[in-house]
Formats: sequence, structure tokens, C-alpha cells
Amino acid sequence: MTMLKPHAAPNPTEPPPAVQAAATLWLVAVGAGAFETVLAVTDLLSTGTASAGELLSGAGIRLVVFAAAVFLTLRLRQGRNWARWTLAVTLGVFGTLSLVIGPVQWLMEGHSITEAFAGADVMGLLFGGSRVLHVLAVLGAVALMFQPRANDFFRSTGRQLTSAGHGLRDRDGRA
Repeated sequence: MTMLKPHAAPNPTEPPPAVQAAATLWLVAVGAGAFETVLAVTDLLSTGTASAGELLSGAGIRLVVFAAAVFLTLRLRQGRNWARWTLAVTLGVFGTLSLVIGPVQWLMEGHSITEAFAGADVMGLLFGGSRVLHVLAVLGAVALMFQPRANDFFRSTGRQLTSAGHGLRDRDGRA
């Protein structure tokens, strides 16, 4: 019978729980974004306020962003530090701003959250709930990606890639 060592070092190729949770949250964010897209397209189709070209281009852009987010998330789980930073800057900063700027502007115009709930229909409540989940998933993912064990994981996988002859250097520039 094999006994586990109480302080055995974690498997350096297996992402720590913080990175696994961050990856899951990125996928939750993608799912929420896809759900919001379906709701928005459904609303635009039912009201006839957008042309087919506008719908296709808007949905196409979102599809590219979702595919890129999934790709980056898979690379994140492999310990690719560039994927972590790309997710943090592009979706963590700019993506979050794009999600919250409309509601913040609406509140700054003198509207209230109570007013938003009072005038909301089922589609509005579904969209709002999904948007809250989306933002929380992104913020949680970004926070988890930079936890100490996550930092250690990205440092160690960077060194492994370098020593495996991939020509990459760790963050200190060491081969």
C-alpha cells in the first residue's frame, strides 16, 4: 500500500484549484455571454428593430470573442502565462467595461435600481441576471488567476516549457 506524503509537492503540470476554478469561471462567463446574445437577438427579432446584417455581424463578433475566450481558457489551464495576461487585460478590463458601462451610465442619468426592477419584464430580468453572473464570473476568474498558488503554477510551467526546448523564457528572462 502506498502512503501519500503529507507535504508532497503538487504535480506541476496539473493546475492548482485556483486556476481550475478560474478556468471554470471563464467558461461560465462565456456561457452567460452566449445566453445574453440569444436573448438580445430574440428581442431584436421580435421587435424588428435590427436588420439581418446587423444581427449577423453582432452575433458573429460575439462568436469570435467567445471562441477566443475558450481558446485562451484552455491555454490558461496548460499554464500559459500569456493566456492569463491576455484574458486579464482584454476580457477582465475591457470586457468588463463593455458590460458595465451601459448600466452605469443609466444610473448616472438619475435612474435607480428599483426603477429597473419595476419596469422589467421576464426578458429583462433574465438578461440582467445573466449580466450580473457574467460580471461576477469575470471578476472572480481574474482574482483567482493571480492567487499565490496560481502565480507559482505559471512560473513553474514557464520554466518547464523553457527547459523542454520550446525556446520560451520565464518571466525573469532565464532560459
